[in-house]
Parts: sequence; C-alpha cells; structure tokens
Amino acid sequence: MPKKKNYNYIFVFYDVNEKRVAKVFKICKKYLTHHQKSVFRGEITTAKLIKLKSELENIINDKEDFVTFINLLGDYVFDEVTLGTNPKQPEGDLFI
Repeated sequence: MPKKKNYNYIFVFYDVNEKRVAKVFKICKKYLTHHQKSVFRGEITTAKLIKLKSELENIINDKEDFVTFINLLGDYVFDEVTLGTNPKQPEGDLFI
C-alpha cells in the first residue's frame, strides 16, 4: 500500500515596496527556505502558515504590495492565495 503524502508544502513570492523588503524577507526566513530573490519554499504546519500570513499582513501595504502563497494540496492540485495587490497582473481567474 503506497504511503499517503502530506502536502504541507508552500511556495511564497512577493513584490513589496523597498521600505518593507527587509522585514518581509526576515519574516519569511523564519518559516521557510530562501529559494531566490523574493521566493521562499518549504514544508510548513497549518499553525505556522497562519502565523506567517498574520505577520505579513501586519507589515505589507495592501494597496502597494503583494505576497502570494501557492500551497500544494495533491499531486496535481494547488491553492493560490494573494495578500495585497499585484498591479502588474490582470484581474480575473488564471486558467492553465
């Protein structure tokens, strides 16, 4: 019988104002592994994910900044949550 996989793995990427970059980086570094520039990834518990989102919500300006979380839910399933606004992305759903 195959082992059931536990998908508590996320990718986080952000685009924030220069004034907040260091703070956002430091918060993400507490919970995840730095992958490249403004990208973090790693395993995380639900409780720690809630803390991470809360800490970031207290730092970012949701009119200027955005932070996106991509949470792996299964082999071919993911969930995407964005805090703040991404002025470079058109509105609407993303279909792949």
